[in-house]
Amino acid sequence: MGKALIAFQSVEGHTEQLAGFIAEGIRMKGHEAVLKKVTELKAVEDVQGFDAYLFGCPTYHHDMTQGMKTFLFLAKKAGLEGKLGGAFGTYTHSGDAPAMIFETMEHVFKMNVTSLGALNLLEHLLDGGEGMKAGQDYGKAMAELIA
Repeated sequence: MGKALIAFQSVEGHTEQLAGFIAEGIRMKGHEAVLKKVTELKAVEDVQGFDAYLFGCPTYHHDMTQGMKTFLFLAKKAGLEGKLGGAFGTYTHSGDAPAMIFETMEHVFKMNVTSLGALNLLEHLLDGGEGMKAGQDYGKAMAELIA
C-alpha cells in the first residue's frame, strides 16, 4: 500500500472539498491519503516519506496564494526529485494556479508528474456530482501510478 500527501490551501473551503474528493479516490484504490493544510506542514520532515504528492490551492488574481508559494519553498528542500506528483485547484473566473504548481513540480522539483496534468475545477461544480466524480477520478488515476 502506498501513501500520498495531499497538501492544500483553501480560502473558502472549495479547494479543501476537492482535496477530500481526491483523497477518496486514492483510498478507493487501496492506498493511504494524508490530507494536510499547507500551514500544518512546517518542517521538511513533515513533507518527506510519501510515495505521491498532490498540491493544491485556489487561483487568486491569476496566481497561487501566498501560502502555497511559501509551502513550495519548504517542499523544494524535501528532495522530491523523481517522486510522483500532481496538482489541483478551484477557481471562479481564471484558473492559473494549478498549472503553476504543476510546472513547479515538474521543472523545479524534477518530480515525475502525472500525464493527466493539473486538475482545475470551477467552484460551482463542487456542489453537484460532477465535482465529486472529477476529484475521485483524479485520485484514482494518481493511485494507479503509485508503485
